[in-house]
Amino acid sequence: MRRVVITGMGAITPIGKTAAESWQGIKEGRNGIDRITKIDNPDIKGPMGAEIKDFDFGDKRAAKRLDLSSQYAIVAAREAMAQSGIESGKNVAPERFGVMAGSGIGGIRTLEEQIAGATKKDSTKRVSALMVPMIIANMVGGNLAIEFQAKGSCIGIVTACAAGTHGIGEAYRNIKFGFCDVMLGGGAEAPFAKICYAGFENMTATSTRQDKDRCSTPFDKERDGFVMGEGAGFFVLEELEHAKARGAKILGEVAGYGTTCDAYHITSPEPSGDGPANAMKMAIEDAGIKPEDIDYINAHGTGTPLNDLYETRAVKKVFGDDTKVPMSSTKGNVGHLLGAAGAVEAIFSLNAVIDGFIPPTINLRVPDEELDLDYVPNEGREAELTYAMSNSLGFGGHNGSLVIKKYEG
Repeated sequence: MRRVVITGMGAITPIGKTAAESWQGIKEGRNGIDRITKIDNPDIKGPMGAEIKDFDFGDKRAAKRLDLSSQYAIVAAREAMAQSGIESGKNVAPERFGVMAGSGIGGIRTLEEQIAGATKKDSTKRVSALMVPMIIANMVGGNLAIEFQAKGSCIGIVTACAAGTHGIGEAYRNIKFGFCDVMLGGGAEAPFAKICYAGFENMTATSTRQDKDRCSTPFDKERDGFVMGEGAGFFVLEELEHAKARGAKILGEVAGYGTTCDAYHITSPEPSGDGPANAMKMAIEDAGIKPEDIDYINAHGTGTPLNDLYETRAVKKVFGDDTKVPMSSTKGNVGHLLGAAGAVEAIFSLNAVIDGFIPPTINLRVPDEELDLDYVPNEGREAELTYAMSNSLGFGGHNGSLVIKKYEG
């Protein structure tokens, strides 16, 4: 089994246009949530969202051919690729370089715009010839492969809010089992379309509060739903010896990955927490370590009443009822990035290991008697970290866990 290291990372989030800027926002406790500007709908009950402001893709002509989700993905992946120094055909064979890209919603904003145009004058002639390649979720990965000439395995992963974690995990497996030497793994999402937001709101999944500091409140007793966000995050993953041979700077290591399904309900996690617990156990076993070796958990932590309770139960099944492992959610900072969430949170987990800093769960003011773990409320902590775990849970019962390790040679 080959070791898989991280040689590049890139992100665009509501608190930063780069991975470094986003991480600095986490360390400062910055809140990227504000009133939604991208949806014009007076019927919205919860008008708060985590948007990316003042975004400029840079190439206006190319932008017209790309849904915003693909634009975010390309910007984040360009940062990761530049940091890694990987160039297809120069220091990696194109056919040994692949992409695993997650997206939960795909080009839903483009789809909404195209439907509006077609129905306005009841004419299908108004539908763009580029609509289909702009809306299908696999084109996040397809556009990255075209951008960087990655001719190995390229798969679009659509596992709802676990898609970003699965994007990294499946990229890791491709390298571990010898199918590729270098992979881009992550996820991207641009879900601010009226129909998308209404769907989440009408199922009562989103917060209805209008206070930016009290609408995304993971693990808080008064939590009432998640706050939708947007963005992208990608790792450049590389086989260890391949990275060493070209003198790459190694940022960290993906040491383990686990994925399971609750097989229980279309939206609700299974109450016992067995599904995510088994994903965590699988990731820990894959890393060849024990639960007590995990120094920090970046939780899925959506701020919905059920997720936070059931995820807490899952963690206790793996680490014990009296565990002291610190676990925090960064969704108070950036909102819920859906298919990009797990990828961005894996980047935060890597930075936590690099900097020796545990991110806080901001906005956690009212303790919940049923939630009695260490959620690192409001203030981050300095700590020596070797292993961090990043968890994601998605509609349909999809679960994913990654173990990120400090690189020690």
